[in-house]
Formats: sequence, C-alpha cells, structure tokens
Amino acid sequence: MEVEKLKIRNTYIVSIEGKRYLATKNLTPGITYYKERLFKTEYGELREWIPYKSKLSAAYLKNMDISILNKANRILYLGMSTGTTVSHVSDILADEGVIFGVEVAPRVMLEYINRVAKFRDNIIPIFYDARKPEEYLYIVNGKVDMVYCDVAQPDQTEIAMANSKLYLKKGGELFLAIKARSIDASRDPAEIYRDEVKKLEKNGFKVLETVDLEPYEKDHAMVRARLIRY
Repeated sequence: MEVEKLKIRNTYIVSIEGKRYLATKNLTPGITYYKERLFKTEYGELREWIPYKSKLSAAYLKNMDISILNKANRILYLGMSTGTTVSHVSDILADEGVIFGVEVAPRVMLEYINRVAKFRDNIIPIFYDARKPEEYLYIVNGKVDMVYCDVAQPDQTEIAMANSKLYLKKGGELFLAIKARSIDASRDPAEIYRDEVKKLEKNGFKVLETVDLEPYEKDHAMVRARLIRY
C-alpha cells in the first residue's frame, strides 16, 4: 500500500495493487458511515471517499478545484441527507472549523443524527427548510466561507442563491450540485445545466467551473461559483 498526501488538507490517495482510492483522515477512528473502507497508514486511519456515493468526491476526481476547503472554517451545507459527504467534509475540517448542516426531512435528519452527528462535534444539525434561510440566522450567526447545496428540488438553484446571499462572505464559494431530473425529467441535462448557470450569472454570481459528474452520477453536474454582487 502506498499513500500520497494531497494538497487538500486531511485528504489522500491510497494505492493498493494498482487501484487508487481517494480518502480522508478519519476524525472518528474505527467508525464507518456507509460501509466505506478503512486504511491503516502512517498518517493515521483513512476513510475511502467513494465518488459513486459523494458528489463532491466525484467533482474532485473530475478535476474540480475544491481548494477552498483548505481555508474554510465555516461551511453551510444544504441537504445533508444521511451524512455521507458531510462526514468527509467534517474529516477535512477536523478541529479547525464547523459545518452547519441543514435538512428538512425528519426521518433523514434522525438517521443522520444517530449515524453521524453524535460522533462529530464539528457538525451542527439544523432541522429547517433551506427555502427559508432567514429562520436559522440565529444558529449560523455570521458569514460562512462556503455554501454547499445538494437538494433534490426544482428550485434548487434559487435555494442556493438565497442562502448564499444571506450567509456567504466576500470571496467565499458556492458549490451547487445540479440534479437535472429534479428540475425537468423531459429535457436534455446539458441544456438544464446551461440554464441554471445563466440564473447564477444573472443574479450576481461568477461561475468558475461546471463539471458533469458522469460516470459517477448520471444527469448531475457540479457548479463552483463565487458571489460577486449581493
């Protein structure tokens, strides 16, 4: 086994018998969250960050720049689901930051709290509707370095923009996972991606990258943008 330390903090490539695995340093040694592999290394215990299970992992493996994670210490995460990706972001931040995780589905939130949050002090679960970002102002209590939005709703871009305009600090970045089939199942996904990017650009965002997540995620793209006008 060979281990390569990457430029993103607490992130590595593990090579075993010709296969390469993206991994993060496990903040909770011995505990896994979605049947991911654990690797015992000179850097400590690493957790496989599976791109077929995490859109952020897929985006990184398709060469998206996620270096904002090196300096981010406050992240607003919209649509935590059961906590797969947010657990890896938690690994990356370790004790240098906090994640405010918003989820509106009660069953999913309960599963997330029981499976992930109770083991990790750097995640604050927020049981609110991301369409109403002003309702959790008192919890976030300030600006964030990064907004990550992964919600399966037709108005997912509008949700991302509303939260970014309220919480994202100058120079911060928005990562928006566009789920084409949640917006319109009858249209070509590439056309949907272009339309959602145009929305961002018309509403004060500079789009830095758009990456199609195939083959890891079908009909999904990740957009990285910076808010330049409130």
